[in-house]
Amino acid sequence: MKKTSLPKAIQHPTWFSIGILLLAAALTAACGGSGAPGASAPGPEAGPGKKNPGAPPAMAEVSVQTVRVRKISLRRDVEVSGSLVASDQARVSSEVAGVVRQVLVDLGQEVAAGQVVVRLDTRELELALERARSQLRQTEAQFGIDGVKVTEPPDNEQISSVRLAMANRDDALAQLRRARRLREQNLLPQADLDAAETRVKVTEAGYRTALESVQSLRATLQERRHAVELAQKKLNDSQIRTSISGQISERLVNQGEFIRENTPVVSIVKMNPLKLETAVQERYAGIIRTGLPVEFSVESSPGKTYSARVAHISPSVDPATRTFAIEVLVDNGHRQLKPGFFAKGLIYTHQDENVPAIPEYAISTLAGISNVYVIEEGTVRQQPVTLGSRSGELVEVVEGLAGDEVLAASNLTMLATGVPVKIVGTAPAASPLTENRQEEGR
Repeated sequence: MKKTSLPKAIQHPTWFSIGILLLAAALTAACGGSGAPGASAPGPEAGPGKKNPGAPPAMAEVSVQTVRVRKISLRRDVEVSGSLVASDQARVSSEVAGVVRQVLVDLGQEVAAGQVVVRLDTRELELALERARSQLRQTEAQFGIDGVKVTEPPDNEQISSVRLAMANRDDALAQLRRARRLREQNLLPQADLDAAETRVKVTEAGYRTALESVQSLRATLQERRHAVELAQKKLNDSQIRTSISGQISERLVNQGEFIRENTPVVSIVKMNPLKLETAVQERYAGIIRTGLPVEFSVESSPGKTYSARVAHISPSVDPATRTFAIEVLVDNGHRQLKPGFFAKGLIYTHQDENVPAIPEYAISTLAGISNVYVIEEGTVRQQPVTLGSRSGELVEVVEGLAGDEVLAASNLTMLATGVPVKIVGTAPAASPLTENRQEEGR
């Protein structure tokens, strides 16, 4: 096996040790001498009046525009949405069965209350009326008053059958009185007296029967008068009339169609006024009242606003939604709105004065926290704020500012508490809404 030979310097230890010492001396000289551990010779910049290169650099000024907190008048509103519905609507139905002879209206047509919209064939109804009238005339004739149209049943004494029965009874009574006088004088046999008494009983029974017949006839007369009235009503009902004024929203039958009683023929909606049906959260129950003005818009008229007023308020809150229903009355004389439109609007509740507000561009938001930078003696201080309603380009400050501060309005991402700033001008003015309105809770 071949051995590996070491370098000659290592083979002579004396010379190896001397080399190590010389190398250490050279390194010490290069490091500036052999002072105490950790000591170093002063450099050329370490003299008096020189900055320590290890100190942090001074913060540079940030150029900013400024804006002052404003006090504005803020109109408070509650946001609502809902559907427009007709203030009144009706489905007109036929009260009689029959064949449709005419449909007199079309979809969208304006109609007045009581206007005829459908006519039915009347031939069978006219025949029924004539039959009822004929039966009535027969009953009236049985009362024995010929040629006289009675409106009320006559007195019993006017009925011929009653008059005859009454006359027979009265004659029998008179004959009985005469027979009794003669019998007292022994001028009349007992058998004749008995016969007179029997005749009285028979005639009284006949009179009672006549009265009962008349009572039955009176009931028949009344029944047949009602039959005539009903037949006349059915004939009148063959002309189907509207119950309200409005516009035809549905036409449900056609000419020649047979319809039964209670069959709908048209639907009508009253177009003016309309109602906006909506609901408001229960926390607004104390400020919503009838008569409050409402402004709303619909998708069919972009940019157009309609005015209305709160008309009705529900007295109870829905426990499932924690809202209460309201109805807003809408003037629709212009006919631009239709039932079923979806509307979004605001209920004006009150006006607040001297509300602190700032432009949105003066607000810095990080992790959901809103801050502003208040300028104080050439530096800025970061100030958290609680924001409220918006009005145009301004945002209400609910908490965090007194109302007279000057704020940084530009280069917000370069600012932090203590950063010096250089004011280079005033930011463009921001304006609230023209009417200074804003919905509550937004």
